[in-house]
Amino acid sequence: MTQLTATRPDVSEALPPVRRVRVAAVFVAALVAVVVLAVIHLTQGTSSVNAADLFRLAIGQGTDESANVLVASRLPRLLAGVLVGLALGVAGAGLQSLARNPLASPDTLGVNAGAYLAVVVFAAFGIQLPVLSSGAVAFVGGLAAAVLVLALSAGGSSGPTRLILAGSAVAMALAGVTTLLMLLYQEETVGTFAWGSGTLVQTDLDAVSQMAPIVAVGIVVVMVLAARLDILALGDDTAAVLGVRVRRTRVLITLATVMLSAAAVTVAGPVGFVGLVAPVLVRLVAPLVPGLMRHRVLLPLSGVSGVLVVLASDVVLRALLGGQAGVEIPTGIMTMLVGAVVLVWLARRYRDSGPTRGPAGASSGLRSLRTFWIVVGVLSVLLVGALVLAMLAGDAFLRTGDIANWINGRSGRAITYVLDQRFPRVLAAVLCGAALAIAGATVQAVCRNPLAEPGILGITGGAGVGAVVTLMVVPSAGIWLLSGVASAAALGTFALVYLVSWRGGLSSDRLVLIGVGVSSATTAVITFVIVYTDPWNISMAMTWLSGSTYGRTLPQVIPVALALLVLTPMIVLARRELDLLSLDDDVPRILGVRLERARMLALVGAALMTAAAVSAIGVVGFVGLVAPHAARALVGGRHSRLLPVAALLGAVLVSVADSLGRTLLAPAQIPAGLLTALIGAPYFVYLLWRTRTPAGN
Repeated sequence: MTQLTATRPDVSEALPPVRRVRVAAVFVAALVAVVVLAVIHLTQGTSSVNAADLFRLAIGQGTDESANVLVASRLPRLLAGVLVGLALGVAGAGLQSLARNPLASPDTLGVNAGAYLAVVVFAAFGIQLPVLSSGAVAFVGGLAAAVLVLALSAGGSSGPTRLILAGSAVAMALAGVTTLLMLLYQEETVGTFAWGSGTLVQTDLDAVSQMAPIVAVGIVVVMVLAARLDILALGDDTAAVLGVRVRRTRVLITLATVMLSAAAVTVAGPVGFVGLVAPVLVRLVAPLVPGLMRHRVLLPLSGVSGVLVVLASDVVLRALLGGQAGVEIPTGIMTMLVGAVVLVWLARRYRDSGPTRGPAGASSGLRSLRTFWIVVGVLSVLLVGALVLAMLAGDAFLRTGDIANWINGRSGRAITYVLDQRFPRVLAAVLCGAALAIAGATVQAVCRNPLAEPGILGITGGAGVGAVVTLMVVPSAGIWLLSGVASAAALGTFALVYLVSWRGGLSSDRLVLIGVGVSSATTAVITFVIVYTDPWNISMAMTWLSGSTYGRTLPQVIPVALALLVLTPMIVLARRELDLLSLDDDVPRILGVRLERARMLALVGAALMTAAAVSAIGVVGFVGLVAPHAARALVGGRHSRLLPVAALLGAVLVSVADSLGRTLLAPAQIPAGLLTALIGAPYFVYLLWRTRTPAGN
């Protein structure tokens, strides 16, 4: 015991001393900036009350109109921004220290998505909750999501890529359920689309006044644990030697940070990426101010930085677009854009610790040729069955004889009308499913990561931005214009991700992280375009963004068919290069493969296929992840076998999802993309759980 005590590390030596004068100067500067922003913030709004009116009010000479505007509208919005920024800033710093990962935040850990879903569930079923009860519901939802993500990513210590992938999967699954509820219960959840992006609009001070004590308690708890967080930064084993109860500390920090995030969601909805950006701002200043990384300084300063981020975003939004836009457009869109830039910047600095490896369980073991043909035969039968089911099922069930008569031109008028409407939808689902699966297999080979897909790399989001902008600006746009713009936007997004990821070579992990950041930015842009151009037509846009075959016609399917006919042979011809790319960087070079050229061509093909699918049926998630991974498990990793099996699996998956979406709640329809997300996200979570590495291993 004496020997053990003698070798204990000195925490004071591990962390630099706090320079009180410099730290105080940083706090004063930050607080002054907050005051300046707050003053500007109070002068903005939809009414004619300006800065001069508020000044006269401050010196006791103001009018009742100015006082009413200040108390009823502007002050509640300002205080909401301060409370949300403070809560999310402290929560983000606590979560990053807990996970020892600079990319951890309430967003990347799925806390905001879980809290948002929990609140929407109660709203959908018409249960009106008071503010405190709503906060408790949000806390339970956020806590469940955070615990799941931390468990899947080994507490975040397994690296930023795994943490981001786990958080993205959980958040997408929760968002899919949330969107489904909002589509099915549109009247009950009216207004939650904009609120779901984080809005500071307040009608009174009730939410702020009731959540303020909760935020105060959460901050006090985190500050009491600040010294333990300093020691935890040295490692769990060292912390245990120094007497810190590691498990208890982690539980308390998780509870406190989730409580802070839930309080913020209750007040303003999920305001994106504030918890990521605020601690990063502090860390940028830390090299100039010794001791700033001590948690007794880092935590409160991150809270102040969070206030700066929220208020600055709100001020810029209303300064650029006017006071009315500040009401209609969520402030969270601005913070999400800022956060996406910061996430990309952090990912740009990320260095691989070694060669990229696929997770355990994702091996490409060899399978016999006989097995391959058996799998192809079974899947072909399943696809035919799925096609027949899709033609028969819907709000009106038909018989196989009706299909035979329709093919021969002998069906009645009613049957002909129904099947003429269904056939393009069925064809769109099958072709888009195959296209997304092939694109996903290509992306996974290039990234050497079986958990990657076109959506995670931002390609799907880029195509979505192009298509949504076209739909909103030119509502009567034809399919060729829509496909062309979507393809151009997808290629542009891919080029951005690829170029930004390049840093003396292409790192697969860096490519994934930057793709996630760009994908977040595209989500913010899509939400902005929808809310700004046509806030009353949100359900249509939400349905399209969820991936729906509703109203498809044969001309709209032609671009997908052409993409498959042209690009599939190109990708199949490059199957040897894909096999080599999925190994490492050295083997392809030794065997004469022009590495960057092969990567570029493969990803361009994947981007074009994805764009064609998105322009046809909207955003369908997880097909590009699930189908290639399942194909790899069935027939191995050789792309000569993987690609056709993945295409069949993707076609079956989207076709079945579309049939179920048209049937389960007929005449109401569930978008196919939501069902594929509800199927694919749990499968993704299962993959992460199976391949998790226990902390310390």
